[in-house]
Amino acid sequence: MQLDDAATILGRADFFEVCDAEQRRLLAFASERKKFRPGSVIYASGDVPEGAHVLISGTVATLQDGAEDNPFLVHEMGALLGAMGLVVAKPRPVTLKAIDAVETLLVPRAAFMKLANQYPQLAARAAERIRLELTAYLGAIEKVRGRIG
Repeated sequence: MQLDDAATILGRADFFEVCDAEQRRLLAFASERKKFRPGSVIYASGDVPEGAHVLISGTVATLQDGAEDNPFLVHEMGALLGAMGLVVAKPRPVTLKAIDAVETLLVPRAAFMKLANQYPQLAARAAERIRLELTAYLGAIEKVRGRIG
């Protein structure tokens, strides 16, 4: 894969708006293109992540333990899968499975963290982005909490 292709793929992922063009190129250099056959597990619940995947093509299902019959499907090119894997080595809470032929770009946590350490402004923008996404997620849960049970 060409370096510019990988940088373009990262540019399509909303999360990587926290990076400038050169930072995306540096991450692209460290990233690896992965292909998965239909039905294959991209990562399993309990796995310690190496990083996060950017969806290039295909459809993936996010499966929670005990709720495998109610998957959340993702098919948007540029979707960041397992974003927290960029910053923490905590076991994954869900399984990610390929529904059809899937291609991703794996962005290693080590490369992202090295870049964040070199560019404090990038680290601050990434932290703020994660905070906003978590706040929105928790707000959505709060809205439906009374209906769950």
